[in-house]
Amino acid sequence: MQEAIAERVFPAASVAVTLQSRLIALRAFGQCTYESHSPAVTPATLFDLGSVTKVVATTTMAMRLYERGLLDLDAAVGGIVPEFISDAEKDPRRLEVTLRQLLAHSSGFPAHENLFLKARTCDELLQSVFIMPLVANPGARAEYSDIGFILLGIALERLADESLDAFCQREIFAALGMTNTAFNPPSKLRTQIPPTVDDRSFRHRIVQGEVFDENASVLGGVAPHAGLFSTAVDLAQFANAMLNPGTLLRRETIVLFTHREAMPAGTSRALGWDTPSAPSQSGRYFGMASFGHLGYTGTSLWIDPDRQLSITLLTNRTWPDCSNLAIKHLRPRFHDAVIEAIENS
Repeated sequence: MQEAIAERVFPAASVAVTLQSRLIALRAFGQCTYESHSPAVTPATLFDLGSVTKVVATTTMAMRLYERGLLDLDAAVGGIVPEFISDAEKDPRRLEVTLRQLLAHSSGFPAHENLFLKARTCDELLQSVFIMPLVANPGARAEYSDIGFILLGIALERLADESLDAFCQREIFAALGMTNTAFNPPSKLRTQIPPTVDDRSFRHRIVQGEVFDENASVLGGVAPHAGLFSTAVDLAQFANAMLNPGTLLRRETIVLFTHREAMPAGTSRALGWDTPSAPSQSGRYFGMASFGHLGYTGTSLWIDPDRQLSITLLTNRTWPDCSNLAIKHLRPRFHDAVIEAIENS
């Protein structure tokens, strides 16, 4: 980690490792930026989780609703969000899209769209999602899609009759004692949160303590695909809940959502979660039952039920811009080093 900071892979990092339900490592490295006067990070520093939001918040909300019988994985999305099928005469495939496909990134939505370039309000952006054309037949191929998760979040809010942030705060974060996890952290904390980008094209300011993702920004900072802020220790608590059925979720639910989907052929996706593939950002050692997720801002969470192990890595690798991709080489090496250290101790 120190070498990575010296090589400018990222300026700041926070790490938590749990083994057999014990927190065996909690370390912070570097400063919020590369400037010498920048505040040093600590284990209590909040980071923008990026797409790790998808599993810690949105997917876990889906799991809770599933356990209550409010969510049918194979239900058609159009039955819950009729705006999505208002134009189904032009493309009847929209009638076939299910909640399972949204979770598994196999709905036929495109990978990403810069909706923020035209949509300037939350309602305008959601309308863009509702009418977004499919680029593949539902269930035919896996295509990681923020757009699909935004639609999923709308469906979950309607099933729960509650907003994503309110539901997650009560049912997940408060329930697990994740006291430093939230959307839109208080403005008084912003100067201590590592900035993610010097945004000169859209917001025309340094993005610090507010969501990096532009589409999530237009949605007000609370989005199903991005927007959550947390600490390494809070994510370690969440990981332990996933490793200890009964803490928050039943064993059967955890297995169902974290087991790799059989279709489409060749997918690495589970429901919301990802699983190790070759080569994997999780490294060489995470087992076949493992599951995890990455965040564009330089974050990741990987969990191995067989080892009863979790590794949380939080960074702001996007600072000052998004051009540096060196974390793709660092992250698997880091995971391997952690597991080798454990197994050789």
